[in-house]
Amino acid sequence: MNTTDTICAPATAIGGAIAVIRIAGPDAWPMLQKVWQGGMPPGPTCPRRMVLGRVGGDQVLGVFMPGPHSYTGDDVAELHCHGGARAAHAVLAAVREAGCRMAEPGEFTFRAFANGKIDLVQAEAVGDLVAAQSDMALHLAERQLAGALSDELGRLRGELVEILAECESHLDFPDEELDWDNALAVRLGPLCARLETLTRSGRAGALLREGVRLVIAGRPNAGKSSLLNRLLGYERAIVTDIAGTTRDTLEERTEIRGIPVRLIDTAGLREGGDVIERIGMERSRESLRTAEVVFWVLDAAADPQAEAAEMAAAAPPCTVAVWNKMDVAPEVGLPQVAFPTVRISAVTGAGLEELADTFAAMVWQEKDWREPEIAVNARHQEQLHRASTVLPEAAKLINAGEWELAAIPLRAAIEAIGRITGETTDPDVLENIFSRFCIGK
Repeated sequence: MNTTDTICAPATAIGGAIAVIRIAGPDAWPMLQKVWQGGMPPGPTCPRRMVLGRVGGDQVLGVFMPGPHSYTGDDVAELHCHGGARAAHAVLAAVREAGCRMAEPGEFTFRAFANGKIDLVQAEAVGDLVAAQSDMALHLAERQLAGALSDELGRLRGELVEILAECESHLDFPDEELDWDNALAVRLGPLCARLETLTRSGRAGALLREGVRLVIAGRPNAGKSSLLNRLLGYERAIVTDIAGTTRDTLEERTEIRGIPVRLIDTAGLREGGDVIERIGMERSRESLRTAEVVFWVLDAAADPQAEAAEMAAAAPPCTVAVWNKMDVAPEVGLPQVAFPTVRISAVTGAGLEELADTFAAMVWQEKDWREPEIAVNARHQEQLHRASTVLPEAAKLINAGEWELAAIPLRAAIEAIGRITGETTDPDVLENIFSRFCIGK
């Protein structure tokens, strides 16, 4: 991607009520002048103000945002037109005919990064914001776009630079009576601990960005599909009294306690069944093998001992035992099982709040969980791990007075943090990150 062309692209999905065509680059205003009809176009004399006019045959609202005070840091113009596919494409075609190049995926955000408007962590947060599948994932992306992670990395890098400068001053002025810091190695301990804490936050980041694969399993007629419908909030699965109604897996996306979830309803597991049902049961077993959490639904109105025995024989360790139909059999004595246990009624909704809490505690692996303030991604994790593993060697060399050798791992740690924020990033990494964005972002 270059940063000298003037580029354009739809900034909204075409087909809605309104479409936004974005233009960015040194010739954004001349391009706007070329296509504008009906009076003075928006420009430097009236920045950031909407002006009514026409482009082609369509009535539009135009706005001009001069750089560097724009999303990309370039001059930016936007045309807000009717959102129908033909109307939006006609406006886009007029802009391209005026000499604008079509933007590549993520090119607007790349320019914001290249122009110093955001760092690489914030650029990735833009992608996370667009892809967020839950409120918690959205909040995390918003905090990281606002600079929460960047600020922490900046503080860590700044402290490491100070320690490196102290080491290098020993080399430059070995015989001078200067006020040396005698606790350099001690200062590295807390820095290493902070890096390791950030590295561990990668698990929370993966959960919120990728979601959790939650499988609903159990015998036929235990209430699996009813539970699926309850968790989704609408009737997605057919529910009948006929055993074997669900013959294939059903997959939908939702969120539970702010965690994005890939929710999978499976065919009931039992002996026998026809050919189609047996294929469905094999798919159920495959889903169990790849599940991150399982809600094993047990029928409290049937034979609790037999239900529990079947679960014990087939359920994976990541299982929550969900005793259903407590509205029908509220007083029944239930056997103890070696899994977290929740009693519910999929019909009335009783117990679903406790089930959601149990799910969240299992996912976060702690009972008193809370929304993470910062959570890194896999790319960040790799560089943070690299930085934290070299600091103990730096501390050892500092204690030995090996200042020149100690500078080597310190520089490596500083460079690793710089790769996260984009200060020292390979062009291939940039291409990989921004190519995941949609055109127009």
